[in-house]
Amino acid sequence: MTSKDYLTQMFLLQQKLNDETNGIGWENGYTKNNRMINWKRCIYMECAELIDSFSWKHWKNINKDTDWDNVTVEIVDIWHFIMSLLLEDYKTNGKGDIDKLVLDVLDVQGFEAFTKEPLSPSSADPMELVNDIENIIHDTTGFEIDLFDELLREYFTLSRKCGINLKVLYKFYVAKNVLNQFRQDHGYKEGHYIKVWNGKEDNEVMLSFLQGESAPTVDALYKKLEKVYPKA
Repeated sequence: MTSKDYLTQMFLLQQKLNDETNGIGWENGYTKNNRMINWKRCIYMECAELIDSFSWKHWKNINKDTDWDNVTVEIVDIWHFIMSLLLEDYKTNGKGDIDKLVLDVLDVQGFEAFTKEPLSPSSADPMELVNDIENIIHDTTGFEIDLFDELLREYFTLSRKCGINLKVLYKFYVAKNVLNQFRQDHGYKEGHYIKVWNGKEDNEVMLSFLQGESAPTVDALYKKLEKVYPKA
């Protein structure tokens, strides 16, 4: 698969998930249940959760190791919402379809480096990473936002520092997208979805499916979830 293929597949999956979860026309800012959508808020709230993967608190757990597995999960969650924000922007402002959006993402400064081998997270300064995350929070809490020269560029740079490149992002994104779809199909929005499976969160269960997988397929992952999902 080419870089364009990876991006196109992820944007198509995100469009499908948003259509099914929020209803057709969600790009106008409201769900099918007339709930307001704020993708920027989603991004900075996930960024806050990402910061908690690091030992940033000066008053406790000062020697706690970075939870790199959770870093990966949160980086992927942020990507869901960045893609949603981009899809919304292109639809409501008439900038073009997914093909045009993908081409524009390919041109972002720092994206080419993001397609190369990721950096070793163990060599990163955790506090530098926290500062990078806070730059994204700053981008998404103001009235104006530069989606390409700021948000995407900073996101790709941060992800690579955390040991995530395009191929890794794709692998984990597909897995989380399938899990999100599975959650919706099994009552997540209604409140009766079971999130802990035999003592493990569903995120952990999904991550276990990825061991040894380089390019998991949507159908195969969904079937694995159905097989092990605990029945209420």
